[in-house]
Amino acid sequence: MKINIKESSTVEAAQDTPKQSLWASNADLWMFRAHTPRLFFYKPTASSINGNLLKEALSKALVLFYPLAGRLGYDENGRIEIQCNGKGVLFVEAHTESSFHHLNDFTPTSHTSQLLPKLDYSAHISSYPLLLVQVTYFKCGGIVLGVGLHHILADGASTFNFINTWASITRGIIQ
Repeated sequence: MKINIKESSTVEAAQDTPKQSLWASNADLWMFRAHTPRLFFYKPTASSINGNLLKEALSKALVLFYPLAGRLGYDENGRIEIQCNGKGVLFVEAHTESSFHHLNDFTPTSHTSQLLPKLDYSAHISSYPLLLVQVTYFKCGGIVLGVGLHHILADGASTFNFINTWASITRGIIQ
């Protein structure tokens, strides 16, 4: 399966958000310092989902979940903190000539990682986004949404709360 990256951009909140630093709990400091990957598979449908709609909805969702658009940093004592600075999230759009049947009933394989956005972790922690998104459009019309959310920001329940809010905004349920 070959994935072609078409566009990589930064999505910021649709309006100004609070600029502040948030304390990370001791439990958060012990967590693996990386993004927790999640893949969401959407079967082909009559309605089309495009990147601009997803980015616009994401921008609105970031107003409500503004720490996701921040970065990690260090306080004056050298402790990791979440810096709510509005720098935005990584949004990647990709295409493939493959169809869902190439995904082997969605069993994780070496190809699965291609559906997630890539990030260079060798840089300083203040340089990389805390939320990474990759939308991959398949030839069959299906879509895979690959999301990487830094674990210091959200556990599984919080992540799904964000994803559900973003989806509701995309569908027009929440303005």
